[in-house]
Amino acid sequence: MARIICTVTNDLTYDQRMIRICSSLTRHGHQVCLVGRRLPQSTPLADQAFRQKRLSCFFRKGKLFYLEYNLRLFLYLLSQKTDIIHAVDLDTILPAVLRKHLCRVRVIYDAHEYFTETPEVVRRPRVQRIWSWLADWTIPRVDAAFTVGPALANIMSDRYGRPFGCVRNLPIAKPFPDGETREEPPVILYQGALNEGRGLETIIEAMQAIPHAQLWLAGEGDLSGSLRQQVTAQSALLDRIRFLGFLRPENLSDLTPRATLGLNLLENKGLSYYYSLANKAFDYLQAGVPAIHMNFPEYRTLADNYGGMVLLDELSPTRLARLINDLLGSPDRLEQLRAECKNAAPLLTWEREEKTLLGYYNF
Repeated sequence: MARIICTVTNDLTYDQRMIRICSSLTRHGHQVCLVGRRLPQSTPLADQAFRQKRLSCFFRKGKLFYLEYNLRLFLYLLSQKTDIIHAVDLDTILPAVLRKHLCRVRVIYDAHEYFTETPEVVRRPRVQRIWSWLADWTIPRVDAAFTVGPALANIMSDRYGRPFGCVRNLPIAKPFPDGETREEPPVILYQGALNEGRGLETIIEAMQAIPHAQLWLAGEGDLSGSLRQQVTAQSALLDRIRFLGFLRPENLSDLTPRATLGLNLLENKGLSYYYSLANKAFDYLQAGVPAIHMNFPEYRTLADNYGGMVLLDELSPTRLARLINDLLGSPDRLEQLRAECKNAAPLLTWEREEKTLLGYYNF
């Protein structure tokens, strides 16, 4: 079995995908270490079957952070004996490829997003050119590559001239909830990063026209401060919108079934979001929570194949509020969607998907 180092830039605690991946690899006999970074607000790491390592950085964001973190990560990789480096996204791929050239190791690239097509990168052409150059130089040099959805896999295969597979962000199977945990008044739930391009400002504005529901935002991100200011400026929303902060995966999975509706409203600000297949889409299905998604290709395919969701063609406060009010006022429609979630849940689990992941490590 192989010694594997997995590399990310987050602080590890809330990364559901990597916890699942590392747990699966460990369970099948590999020696795994997940490497991320330590932040001022980092909480103690939960015990896992695999090793975890946090690297401390002086800089917290921007180009100086990426330079410092990549240097620290490269030095760490040089100090470790390993057979495979599982590099997550472009912001950790360079140290992995350099380590491969100095010492014979395999590099597997795990693209959680189309990094050069994220909103934060697309709106800054010079930054986009730098990341694109890095992608063009590094990705053809890895030994295998996969991403989170079939549409992105096809696009990235064409873009970088090498095959990309697909390992979806499916949740670990759990008993389907009976519905008794749902809150009253009804909860509309958003789970994920509070970042640009997630439709969060629109969601908050729409809540003014949804008087008989609460909005829960589970996560933090670059917009945490401005979103709280937006709510504060609209005093009528203060007692109906809750910021739950970061939640550990196990706490989030307990909270999700309490919601009546889930939200995943990405804006079309780059190919990464347009062709995304977010883990929250599957988390909502497994928790029996009908969700509203944008009418983008991957969510359209999910809706056609499994149901349990409603698609929104245009992201605006008026259209969103109207759709949510229609659903909350239609108990029969909500029960039909929950029944579709129940049928889909056992078909969309990590226990099935991990077989694809393990195929990259059988050599």
